[in-house]
Amino acid sequence: MRDKLLNILFEKSFRYDPDKGFLLSSGAKSDMYVDAKKTVLSAEGMVLTGKLLFERVKNDSIDGIGGLTLGADPLAYATALVSNMEGKPLNVFIVRKEPKTHGTEQWIEGPLKPGARVVVVDDVVTTGASTIKAVEKAVAAGFKVVKALVLLDREEGGRQNVEKHCAFESLFTRKDLLELHAKKLAGK
Repeated sequence: MRDKLLNILFEKSFRYDPDKGFLLSSGAKSDMYVDAKKTVLSAEGMVLTGKLLFERVKNDSIDGIGGLTLGADPLAYATALVSNMEGKPLNVFIVRKEPKTHGTEQWIEGPLKPGARVVVVDDVVTTGASTIKAVEKAVAAGFKVVKALVLLDREEGGRQNVEKHCAFESLFTRKDLLELHAKKLAGK
């Protein structure tokens, strides 16, 4: 299952250009670009993502899963669906990029209450800024963040930054994609 999702991530989301590179949302330039939404919003990618993320949290004592919209949304939804099908239902929470401008003016959407134990998810971590924002807003809402769980760690310092706030795990790393890239080049 993991290898299948890695191949889908490689085929649908991974781009590599060591000469020209890519500008990232952090403002940094990189030889690699990964648009994980192309994977996690595909039917097969979403199912595999949900199953693999659930495998990583099913033994944790948690009430919910979520993170900063938009990167975390499909990961959280897929995991929650699988969790319910497996008889261990998790609720989803969404951290807004800006607080609601009316009503309760809240940062977080979802059914969880203060005291809930949660896992923060994200699609791709470079510096960790989005993941950290989600962790901080979850803590401010009274949640206990058990860990951050991401689809891809670009291995550019994000892990270390997030670990200052909570435990960190990733399904895949930059190294995984570059090794697959090298294998595919060698196979041509």
